[in-house]
Amino acid sequence: MIRLCVVTGSRAEYGLLTPLIRNIMKDQDLKLQLLVTGTHLDTRFGLDYQEMEQDGIVIDEMVEMNLASDTSYGICKSMGLELIGISGAYERLNPHMILLLGDRYEIFTAASAAVICKIPIAHIHGGELTQGAYDDCMRHGITKMSYLHFTSTEEYRKRVIQLGESPDRVFNVGALGIERIKGLTLLSKEQLEQSLHTALPCPFSLVTYHPATLDPFGVENQFQPLLDALDSFPELFTVFTGSNADTGGNKVNEMAISYTRQHPERAVYISSLGSLRYLSLMSISRLVIGNSSSGILEAPAFHVPTVDIGLRQQGRIKPDSVICCGASAESIRNAISQAMNLDLKNHTFHNPYDCPGTSQKILTCIKEAFRTGIHLEKEFYDIDWSM
Repeated sequence: MIRLCVVTGSRAEYGLLTPLIRNIMKDQDLKLQLLVTGTHLDTRFGLDYQEMEQDGIVIDEMVEMNLASDTSYGICKSMGLELIGISGAYERLNPHMILLLGDRYEIFTAASAAVICKIPIAHIHGGELTQGAYDDCMRHGITKMSYLHFTSTEEYRKRVIQLGESPDRVFNVGALGIERIKGLTLLSKEQLEQSLHTALPCPFSLVTYHPATLDPFGVENQFQPLLDALDSFPELFTVFTGSNADTGGNKVNEMAISYTRQHPERAVYISSLGSLRYLSLMSISRLVIGNSSSGILEAPAFHVPTVDIGLRQQGRIKPDSVICCGASAESIRNAISQAMNLDLKNHTFHNPYDCPGTSQKILTCIKEAFRTGIHLEKEFYDIDWSM
């Protein structure tokens, strides 16, 4: 039996991994080992690990990181603490393979420990670009540390190969988030209002904004134009969700909370929604605003328009439902107006991330790799530039 250790460090990435985790649990050839770290264990982010336990998923290891500080030094220190804790967890679990998704520093640290512990890595969502965040180089770093690669589009598959990875270990399987949505029973508007203890006037927007960590402007200057733009739409109720644990995330949250206190009649702040409530809100929202990857990957599946702000997601392939804009208040206002006038519910457009059976394709490839044999020493694949 193959022991697959799934590492999760944030609420968003756990939501994407859910269908894969479920399929591992059902597969007689595989044994799930779930290692939880990052914001899942932090009270400020809602202690998301409790959602996993409520889902009936057993957590094998918890690795504390102490995310009290979101300064550059504080995050580096948290990564060091994770490295110490996760190496001990790997020793106890003795997994055959580590399964990682994405690009965050928690995942980069988990990959670094796996390399030193000589455990092969299967990486999901490699080859993508987020030019406005330091996650970009971490994603490519994880790619070089990984043995198997599962990309969400063919273009991203080619980029992983361009990084020197052998084509026979790189697979385009689509996005897990789309599969998650298709298998989910969403909450109704009434159920959401009861769960959140707040009314949801229509129309409403769902705002998720994270610091663009490579933007030379401070996080206050990044986020304030969005708040200024929202003032031009008093008829649009706004649901703010908590920012992530990147540098400056606390400041974004403070500014969002302050805004909702000044405008309680048209805004509410919820620190941690959890995957089901977040996707349910997204499905009935008039538009999604911010710079989260969920606006690019998940919102189009609901035919909900997205206003993608600034540099953070620059470089990602975007469906036609995504409206990109600059970070100025005027640019954001114009994009919101454009999105408010879109009617996508009866509109057909191509979603490059939609590929049926994503999680099963991943597990089939992993089992085939073990059947044929895994060799950690990789050669650099050189592209034939004459073709």
